[in-house]
Amino acid sequence: MIVTTTPAPHSSILLEVELPPDRLDRSMDEAVRRLARKTRVAGFRPGKAPRFMLERVLGPTAVLDEAVDILLQDAYRDAIREKGIVPLAQASVDVVQAEEGKPFKFTATVQIPPEVTLGDYTGFKFLPEIEPIDDLKVESVVDELRDQNASLRPVEDRPAATGDYAVIGFVGTRDGVPFEGGSSERMPLILGEERLIPGFEAHVAGLSIGDSTEFDLEFPADYGEPTLAGQTAHFAVDLKELREKVLPELDDEFARSMGDFADLAALKVEVRHRLERNALDKARHGFADRIIEYAVGNAMVDLPDILVDQEVEVMHDEFRSTLARQGIAEPAYLKAMNQTEADLHTEFRPRSETRVKTLLVLSKIAEVEGTDVTDADVEDEIATARIRYADDPRTIAYFDSERGRNFIRSTLRRTRTVESLIDRWLADHPDHPALPHAEQDDESDAVDATAAAAAAIGATDPSIVLEAGEDVEAEAVPASAEPEPISSSPAADPA
Repeated sequence: MIVTTTPAPHSSILLEVELPPDRLDRSMDEAVRRLARKTRVAGFRPGKAPRFMLERVLGPTAVLDEAVDILLQDAYRDAIREKGIVPLAQASVDVVQAEEGKPFKFTATVQIPPEVTLGDYTGFKFLPEIEPIDDLKVESVVDELRDQNASLRPVEDRPAATGDYAVIGFVGTRDGVPFEGGSSERMPLILGEERLIPGFEAHVAGLSIGDSTEFDLEFPADYGEPTLAGQTAHFAVDLKELREKVLPELDDEFARSMGDFADLAALKVEVRHRLERNALDKARHGFADRIIEYAVGNAMVDLPDILVDQEVEVMHDEFRSTLARQGIAEPAYLKAMNQTEADLHTEFRPRSETRVKTLLVLSKIAEVEGTDVTDADVEDEIATARIRYADDPRTIAYFDSERGRNFIRSTLRRTRTVESLIDRWLADHPDHPALPHAEQDDESDAVDATAAAAAAIGATDPSIVLEAGEDVEAEAVPASAEPEPISSSPAADPA
């Protein structure tokens, strides 16, 4: 067998394989035996029909086609083992020559683990950016606390105004006919937040409880429901209830109601302390993001399509989850946006390429830095996941699988690697304010970020392809690390 390899785009290799004529001859004999066992031929016992009768029943190329399939599986497997290739997916195969008495030739394009070439990832000149905390920011937080603890008081002595909490009933019609979604017996809204179509709430302001009004209003041209976009509708509105927000007094009593604070001054001291702590936490995370961006920008990776395609699917599932949390069904969203799933995938692809490159580069840095994650660390994360996803057996099953454990291990390695780079920089700059690790479990949050989406499609963490060869092959090529069956695109009909 003669095997030559040529680098191909997107982290792939083109194999050109040539076998001597006798290899095809032996496969032809095997093909006849296989077809004879499973083909009924009148006048012959099972397994005894000769080749010419099989070709008469099944077609003139049936035996050759079967022989090619047999030979491809064995020859492809031998070729990748001879060259030490670890395939990431089923190869794309083209038969170049399959004629009896001549060498058998085929090509196979095989996606392989990418080569990650690191550039500089520690010589950055930028600094952490710590947001200064002043009295104005403290006062703003205290005002937010007052707003969160405000009460609602019925309004009876004045008309509705911006900021009021109202309950309205309304009926929307077009040409005198009510339209779907255009009516409500009781609709709560906060005047001024413009939850309804632009201009609607302006007609409610000025009404008193029990008042009614009617008006025409045009839907925006980009309104989500195409049948209403740009159309004019008539609305009849009744103001049923009206309340105003009443803020608590800014005094020591308010401070004590917020917790164990002696007075308002003590509350403000605690608010400042928390803001400063959050500023340091934000600075550390922002610094980490810039370090990652710097490292990825200086690295070179030829991204395999299969890893990018998988990340697109992960992003798609994350998007579905986001829509679901907002109570939006994906088909309704696609209809409103006049998009297809293919359009979404086109939008996701540039970001998925960035994400895959980031994961691969960080994993390579982790390898260079010798970052370690023990089995005990992984088990701790799985225990946390069982609690966090107690109502999601699919995600728990994913984490219990070898693929899910690898996902956790790789995510933890990347997180710890970046944190170690920050700690090293801080050690080299002792005059810089400390950036302590956040009190919350950063590692668990990192794992949780894309866990459900990865579990939904059974994703393999892209960085796994950079791990030890045997492990990669078992992961990427199922069935006892044997290559997947390959499908061939035959050349013109062989003679």
